[in-house]
Amino acid sequence: MIVKIHSNVPQEAVSEIAAILDTAQVRYHRTQFGGQPVFVAENISEAVCNALAKMPEVVSLVDISDPYPLCSAKIRPEGSVIRIREFAVGQGSFAIIAGPCTIETEKQVLTTAQHVKAAGATALRGGAYKPRTSPYAFQGLKREGLKILQKVSQETGLVTVTEAMSSEEVNIVAEYADVVQIGTRNAQNYRILETCGEARVPILLKRGFSNTLEEFLMAAEYILAGGNEQVILCERGIRTFEAHVRYTLPVGTIPALKLATHLPVIVDPSHAAGRADLVPSLSYASTAAGADGLLVEVHPDPDRALCDGRQSLTPDEFAEMAQTCAKIREIFRDNR
Repeated sequence: MIVKIHSNVPQEAVSEIAAILDTAQVRYHRTQFGGQPVFVAENISEAVCNALAKMPEVVSLVDISDPYPLCSAKIRPEGSVIRIREFAVGQGSFAIIAGPCTIETEKQVLTTAQHVKAAGATALRGGAYKPRTSPYAFQGLKREGLKILQKVSQETGLVTVTEAMSSEEVNIVAEYADVVQIGTRNAQNYRILETCGEARVPILLKRGFSNTLEEFLMAAEYILAGGNEQVILCERGIRTFEAHVRYTLPVGTIPALKLATHLPVIVDPSHAAGRADLVPSLSYASTAAGADGLLVEVHPDPDRALCDGRQSLTPDEFAEMAQTCAKIREIFRDNR
């Protein structure tokens, strides 16, 4: 049960509602949603509901049985949209976030940013902190990489997305970038997710490669429970027995999530495929399935990339793919 409170009520009134719940021994969590205070309450009785409904401070009671009530589509059936300057994702706004897997040099990032923006990208991605399977692989430029990303953003006007790997890094990344990405390895790192809930910046949350959809949404619920509802969900493929791709991209996840949650859903075809020649096809399928956007790796010289060059598109390949995705969206525009 979600108890929505008017946004301008005095703290005494909110405390009175908490006292009613305490007296009834109702377990609850206080947070913010849609700019107003809310209580997420469990096992609330009909008598308590009736008492709360009569209070002028209470806007409404929303009965949600989903274990992720703040993520549930029932709390915001029209869907959510995340906006940062010219960037928007959700409610019909399609985001294309593109750029190199990792930030190598200012020239490399700027060149890529200029190409992807000209081709229709709405945001720039680039890794400064890199989670690598091998401890000997390139680990990213860290804060220096963030400074490069910020400078390129200022020059191109593109919104930036980059990953944080710890609670401390969430706050560091938020100083330089517009969107903090939480990768698949930290999808159920609850201390990081709690920090994201406090951060008050948009969070791009990737699905853990072994997560069920419910586990994925429960991870997002941690962020919303902290008061930050600016969450973008990202399907990036799951681990299966298949060997011809890096991960298996379950396209059915997209419409399933769109039915379950109000949060925008984008897809990372690059990490799912693990090879550039499959990225366009997975992008087309994801677009047709109703994704709100794509997260694509692009590098001006993939053969020389320090990370994931095998799955990176060239600028020309990206431009062609982006044009086709636009055509697919046009075909499906009137049928959604």
